[in-house]
Amino acid sequence: MTRDELIARVRAGEPRAVARAISLVENETPEAAPLIAALHPLAGRSWLVGLTGPPGAGKSTLVDRLAGVWRAAGHRVGIIAVDPSSPFTGGALLGDRVRMQQHAGDRGLFIRSMATRGHLGGLARATGDVAVVLDAAGFDRIIVETVGVGQDEVDVVRAADVSVVVLVPGTGDDVQALKAGLMEIADVYVVNKADRDGADRAVAAVEAMLALRPAEAGTWQPPVLRTTAASGEGVEALASSIEAFRAQAGPLAEARRRERAALRVRDLLVRAFLARLEGAVLAPGEFEALAGQVARREIDPHAAAAQLLARASSAG
Repeated sequence: MTRDELIARVRAGEPRAVARAISLVENETPEAAPLIAALHPLAGRSWLVGLTGPPGAGKSTLVDRLAGVWRAAGHRVGIIAVDPSSPFTGGALLGDRVRMQQHAGDRGLFIRSMATRGHLGGLARATGDVAVVLDAAGFDRIIVETVGVGQDEVDVVRAADVSVVVLVPGTGDDVQALKAGLMEIADVYVVNKADRDGADRAVAAVEAMLALRPAEAGTWQPPVLRTTAASGEGVEALASSIEAFRAQAGPLAEARRRERAALRVRDLLVRAFLARLEGAVLAPGEFEALAGQVARREIDPHAAAAQLLARASSAG
């Protein structure tokens, strides 16, 4: 299949073509950059929903239900489910599982599991480019489900138009609500498994945290919702809150998209610089030798970085 044929089939939303394009992007093949260059102008119409939270919060089940609500409303839904990586193969540990079987055969919904491949922050490195592929393929709602994350793994807020933090009662969330990091990024808070004991306490803790924030007139105030994803209770209210945020976001949404673009360009610049440094400036093993000097306290990290920058500058 030629690149033009692949692009045409992606635009038509053909599942095999979309899967092929995502594989090229995820594996960082030579074809990936030209493919994204061609698809990028066709994207920008979808709404990216980042859904994150600690392990065991029921994120996958909630994503399944949310996708069902949007499909019933006529939206085409793409799901990027980020899983932990295998330390042996680098693949997603749970990436081969059959997700959300109730949607099997639905051409209006596309699900892709991705491995973090060592990337921190709860997302895979290629998440943004995969979202571009799904966007260009006509999926107008894209859900990015992160791997179960800790308090400081908040990359999802940089990758999404709206961020949903999912909590679960009975796991100390009343304490976590008072801490920085994950609990500060949400546009919508969800206490899932709300039929459990402790749900009222978890909701009250998050609401108490939000009450400490200075409220500005006309700005979005994050709601704290209750859901029971296993039964579907509260999921329609979650979908409505996401849509309400979209209607009100305005300049905030545009600012986030600019920030997302800037971060992506910086990430690519850093990777390209390091690849050129190691491939065209330094001799084989020289970088590792310098790192060894830092480890032995023979040179400090700042001096090592300055030395490498000087070498790169002198090499033109």
